[in-house]
Amino acid sequence: MKLEAIAYTLSDAKLALSAGADRIEVISAPSEGGLTPSLGFVEELREQTSKDIRIMIRPHSRHFIYDADDASVLIRDAELLRNRAIDGLVFGALTPEGLVDESLLVKILEASGGLPITFHRAFDEIKDQEHALRTLSQYSEVTHILTSGGQSSALKAIDQIKKLQELATTLGTISILAGAGLTVEALPEFIRQTGVDEVHLGSGIRSASNILNPIDSRLVSAARLILNEEELARLT
Repeated sequence: MKLEAIAYTLSDAKLALSAGADRIEVISAPSEGGLTPSLGFVEELREQTSKDIRIMIRPHSRHFIYDADDASVLIRDAELLRNRAIDGLVFGALTPEGLVDESLLVKILEASGGLPITFHRAFDEIKDQEHALRTLSQYSEVTHILTSGGQSSALKAIDQIKKLQELATTLGTISILAGAGLTVEALPEFIRQTGVDEVHLGSGIRSASNILNPIDSRLVSAARLILNEEELARLT
């Protein structure tokens, strides 16, 4: 099972990885839900770790419906980041009708040179998530969907996330990355109820469960231990 941690400082990213995180979602502006981080941050982190780092590209936090100017910025960011030896991008875009913006997605895939893509929580603003999952599964570069099942917290969407996980398993081309509102204490039951293989933690691994506080390595290690135990339980 995989543990992804949100990091918006170099020290937090290094701490999370050393404490057991498998992957880092690299962002800026955590209070806005995450925006594109600086190239300096990305380059420093890449120089200091060989582990999986996925970089968010998001030009602003107004919405996920991007006009031509927004698209130009996103494409340029993808082009710049593809040369930084990163492991993937975190991206999401919707049409005015609330569907996956496939036109922009294709442009991002081209600009990034086929880097793996995590489609982020723009997914949670889509009404028919099963249809959206099938749409995204047609693109081999889209490896993950980060979702809270359409709710403010993944803990409020157990049944929906279970459905998405079952569909993703059937399709066999994409992984559900459950996130938002998850706590270390809730992980065992959440994993058993939903069947997910990957979780995404932000505030849940920080002191006082505040996204603006530093990462607590003890919480990361505790989450890692839980995932290891749940994985072993599935095998026995």
